[in-house]
Amino acid sequence: EPAAPPDRTPEEDGTPRRPDRRTRRLVVTFGLIALCTAYGEGAMADWGALHLEQDLDASPGLAAAGYSCFALAMTVGRLTGTTLLERLGRTATVVAGGTTAVAGMLLGSLAPSVWAALFGFAITGLGLANIFPVAIERAGALGGPSGVATASTLGYGGMLLGPPAIGFMADWFSLPAALTSVAVLAAVAVLVAVATRRAAVPG
Repeated sequence: EPAAPPDRTPEEDGTPRRPDRRTRRLVVTFGLIALCTAYGEGAMADWGALHLEQDLDASPGLAAAGYSCFALAMTVGRLTGTTLLERLGRTATVVAGGTTAVAGMLLGSLAPSVWAALFGFAITGLGLANIFPVAIERAGALGGPSGVATASTLGYGGMLLGPPAIGFMADWFSLPAALTSVAVLAAVAVLVAVATRRAAVPG
């Protein structure tokens, strides 16, 4: 009688192992970190220029520079992100970036002058630059391709959520007050990162 073939694990059969409940929760948590930061990107793209023009009396050309400052600083931040990750590690990078974004967005939304607000927007972009990529990478390390897909979907959902949320809050309160919600969600991302610092791959 021929010997029975040895039992094979799901990975050996080419079938990905289904993440357990704790892993799925962590993946969603990292997706929420991504959402909190992408919210800021969406809000800045749609409302930053209006804030400068409407609330700080900037010229249309100068107001348009608001998002450019934010986007340029974010690009610089991502280009230097690898060095930052090597020196600080993932959790410290998220905490430092989120804290920087909180300070920058409070300055950008509440400053009484256009130039101070532009500086705040740039600081915000620098702070948010590496949080989204780190969150997606950690979700992928835990959940594989499905983890990346879940966290990315939540993250880009934040980009879609930001503009209408800011609009509703601007109607209820004011645009500067509404823009401070970007700082609030950056702070939430920091708190979540600290709470989950031991839950994923070292770093």
